[in-house]
Amino acid sequence: MSQLDNQYTKLRWLLTIAGLILYIFDIWTDVGLALKYFQQEHYVWSGLTVVFVLTGLLVTQIFSYAWYRDDMNDVIINAEGKTTISGMDKGGLAALHVFGMGIFTRYYHLLKNGFKVVWTNSCTEEERKDAHHKLFCLATDLSMLKLFEAFLESVPQLLLQLYIVMGHNECSIMQYLSMAFSFFNVAWALVDYRRCLRRSLPHMMEMPSGIPTAVYLLYKLCTITSHILSYTLLLVLSPYSAIALTVLWLLGTIWTHVLQTSFCSSRRLEFLYRAVIGVILTFTFFNVKGQGTKVAMIIYYSFYTFINIMAPSLLALLKPELQMATFLLTVSGLIFGGSVLGLVCLVLYYLLLHPREKWREADEVDGLGNEAEVTRRIRNFLQP
Repeated sequence: MSQLDNQYTKLRWLLTIAGLILYIFDIWTDVGLALKYFQQEHYVWSGLTVVFVLTGLLVTQIFSYAWYRDDMNDVIINAEGKTTISGMDKGGLAALHVFGMGIFTRYYHLLKNGFKVVWTNSCTEEERKDAHHKLFCLATDLSMLKLFEAFLESVPQLLLQLYIVMGHNECSIMQYLSMAFSFFNVAWALVDYRRCLRRSLPHMMEMPSGIPTAVYLLYKLCTITSHILSYTLLLVLSPYSAIALTVLWLLGTIWTHVLQTSFCSSRRLEFLYRAVIGVILTFTFFNVKGQGTKVAMIIYYSFYTFINIMAPSLLALLKPELQMATFLLTVSGLIFGGSVLGLVCLVLYYLLLHPREKWREADEVDGLGNEAEVTRRIRNFLQP
C-alpha cells in the first residue's frame, strides 16, 4: 500500500462533505415526496415512503449509539477509562441519537478531526500516521451506518417509486429527484464503504483508484439495479409479490443466523444486525463473516439470474397485453443488459482486479488477533 493510500487526504475530507450533502438531499426529496403523496390522498404510498425514511433513521441511530457505548468500554480506544467520548457523556449521546442526530454527530467529529490533520501540520510524522489511521476508523464506522441507511431507506425507496411509476403511471419531477438521489446515495455508500474498510484494516490491501474501483462499482450497481427492476416487475404483476420479498429477507436473515455472526456486543443487537444483513442480502451479496465465499457467491448469483429471467417472463406470459408495451421491453432490456454487464464485471473484478490473487483468498480475513489497533467491530464488518 502506498503512503498516499494510508493518508486521509484533503480530497477525502472534501468528499466527506459531498457525501453529507448527498445524504441530506436524499432524505429531503423523500420527505417532500411523502408530503406530495399525502396531499394527493395516496396515503399508502405516503406512509410507505415515510416508513422507509424512519426505518433507516431509527436503525442507524441504534447502531451509532451502541458503537459509541462500545468505544467507551473498549480498553484499546478508551485506555484511560474516560466517561466521555468525543467530548460527550452517555446522556448527551443518548439525547443526540433520540433526536436522530447520530450520523450528523459522526460527520461533525470526522470533519472536525479531519480538518485538524489534513489542513494543519501541528504534529509529528508518527502522530500524523496514528491520526490518519484513527480518521479512517471513524470514516469506516460512518460508512457502515451509511450502508445500512442506503439498503434500509434508499433501495426500498427506489423499489417503491419504480413500482408507482411503472404500475400506476404516476410520474412527477419529485419522484425522479427522489429516485436519482436514492440511486446516487447507494452508489456512494457502496464505494465509500469499500474504500474506508480496506484502508482501516492494515492486513487488507487497498484497491487502487481508477479501473478497479470503476469495475467494482459497475458490478454492484448493475446487479442491484437489475434486481430492483425485477422485483418491481413482480410487484406490478401482483402486489402480493411483497410476500415473496419478505420470504427472501427471512432466508437472508436465517442464513446470517446460521453463520453465527458475532458483530455486536449484545445478543438483542446481534439479532437486529442479522435482520439488517438479511435486507442487504435481498438485493446484493456481501461476505458476512470475512471467509472464502466462492461457493456462496455462485449459489447467490445463480438464484439472482433465475429471478431476473423469471420476472419479465412471468409478466409477459400472465399479462399478454403488455408483451409489446414500451415500458416492458425497455425494462426487460435493462434487466438483461444489467445482469450480463454486472456478472461480467463481477468475474473480471475477482479474477483480475481484486487485491487478493485467488478466489479462495479474496475475502478471507487473516491474522485478526494480531491487529490490536483495530477494534473488533471493524474487523467484523461486512467484507466487500
